[in-house]
Amino acid sequence: MTIDPLQADQDHSSPSLSVVVPAKNESRAIGKVISSIFRIIPDAEVLVIDDGSTDNTTEIAEKAGARVIAQPYSMGNGAAIKRGARSAHGEILVFMDGDGQHNPQDIPRLLEQLDRGYDMAVGARQKGSQANVGRGLANRFYNRLASYMTGQRIEDLTSGFRAVRARMFREFLHLLPNGFSYPTTITMAFFRAGYPVTYVPIHAAKRVGNSHLKPLQDGLRFLLIIFKVGTLYSPLKLFVPVSFGFFLLGVGYYLFTFITMSRFTNMSALLLTTSVIIFLIGLVSEQITQLMYKDAIAEDG
Repeated sequence: MTIDPLQADQDHSSPSLSVVVPAKNESRAIGKVISSIFRIIPDAEVLVIDDGSTDNTTEIAEKAGARVIAQPYSMGNGAAIKRGARSAHGEILVFMDGDGQHNPQDIPRLLEQLDRGYDMAVGARQKGSQANVGRGLANRFYNRLASYMTGQRIEDLTSGFRAVRARMFREFLHLLPNGFSYPTTITMAFFRAGYPVTYVPIHAAKRVGNSHLKPLQDGLRFLLIIFKVGTLYSPLKLFVPVSFGFFLLGVGYYLFTFITMSRFTNMSALLLTTSVIIFLIGLVSEQITQLMYKDAIAEDG
């Protein structure tokens, strides 16, 4: 079904494979990325989604042999991914960045994992691959939180380099955001649906050109990803510890005021009430999550 990485140079037959490359103002790197993909997998469909570039990204990508879908204005990385998934012809989709960070030589290693029965294989960036120390620390936190939520070891929650079965990926298109947190959403959705996911160690190179991410937006993205991890998999695993924390604060403050003032204060009541409200919100979120995935499976069936 896929290319054996040991035979990549001799056997140029390709599976029904589409490589989707979202790109915005990547004229300095996109041509080389596409050429490298064709060198590794000559028969693959390479689909570039130009997310409102103001340079000549589209022209360079077409000249390199890719099929290009140009969006009239920037709608976000996630929107480009969704459009690429809908437009791709392959039964297997590979998503990778157009800025030169991902090495096309790693594609056969991802595809090999699909042959072994996995439904998604993710390129897990190794030490030294992060753009800066702060982002590396944030990603490690994401990975540990997601591993706690799912009960599975998650090595790189936010990696944009992955191979996946198209049919299963499209089940969750309606859940994916238009921004940069699509990898988090699709990973948690696959775990929730019971689709096996694995990780392949990769080294991500320094991107060519300037990053489209900004420090303030990264901070907001950090909070959004934490929220998504909880709400997309098992909200109660996130809400119950928070609720219990407020409960302990309420009881502790009550004991303090009872010992020192022999009375029950409004602050104790507020903390205990907050604990109950957070728990109830978690219950409601859990039910919504159940319905959300039920709808996704129903649509696929």
